Amino acid sequence: MSITYLNAIREAQHHLLETDPRVLVYGQDVGKFGGAFKATKGLANLFPDRVLDAPISEDAIVGTAIGAAIEGLRPIVEMQFADFSTVGFNQIVNHAGAFSWRTSVPIPITVRLPSGGTSGGGPFHSQSLEALYAHYPGLIVMTPATVEDAYTMLVDAVNIDDPVVFCEHKYLYYHLKAEALPTEALPPEKARIARVGRDMTIATYSAMLHEVLKAADELATENIELEIVDLRTVKPIDTNTIMASIARTGRLLCVAEAWPWGGVSAEVIARVTAEGFHLLDAPPRRVNAKDTPIPYHPDLWSVHRPTAQSILVAVRDLMRI
Repeated sequence: MSITYLNAIREAQHHLLETDPRVLVYGQDVGKFGGAFKATKGLANLFPDRVLDAPISEDAIVGTAIGAAIEGLRPIVEMQFADFSTVGFNQIVNHAGAFSWRTSVPIPITVRLPSGGTSGGGPFHSQSLEALYAHYPGLIVMTPATVEDAYTMLVDAVNIDDPVVFCEHKYLYYHLKAEALPTEALPPEKARIARVGRDMTIATYSAMLHEVLKAADELATENIELEIVDLRTVKPIDTNTIMASIARTGRLLCVAEAWPWGGVSAEVIARVTAEGFHLLDAPPRRVNAKDTPIPYHPDLWSVHRPTAQSILVAVRDLMRI
């Protein structure tokens, strides 16, 4: 039986609860209801004392989890949507992110953010906030793009002593499947070469990996071979893997679903131009969502976010330079 991206997240939580009595799951409707997207379905029946429903207050949820972490537990916090996490923003960035710097007491909490857009989601249920949290020291920000990474990186996140913001993409929940759960994995801070190529490096992450792979298949028929770097974790960024790829290809295109201003793509390009300018044969470019609130209408949403078609246009344009 195949495993979906969503199943992998649930199975990771089941494994963590089963093997570590310090782990607890806390959030709105994560208990009997099984979570807004059913990522905790059935877990409250198996672990009734450690899968706990929370009041509708993201600020209180994260604050409670931080207190639990201080006392030695390892909470997994589920936000119903990434967008709503901004209500708990102060707790995440100023308390969870900075507490161990002030006290040397670790804060091993994992905040799960159902991120990114789906058709009809609109501006309040579709945001990609990874760059916002990556801005703050003390936080690790993971962005798994595969079923295998959804499982292994969540297990790794909970075992890390630092607070982790775990950005799981809602569109991938049911659209992505694997034959089985993995038995081994890269370290979460290590990027992965998802496709080997010679003509251009594409640095991407999360759901955009799959749009880039679609574009790469079509470009291969034109004798353009893309090398695709799946960042996996965006804070910290594995700069070495990106630089090594550009040394082979000489060109860089960054693709992300998030808004362009001050985003992960901007950070990657800044690092490459500062540290690897001599490797480039053309100016690096990026493909991001439009710099507007996210539209509700499916037709508008489909042109708001990057797609394989918009990536094809950007690659062909950059190859002409």
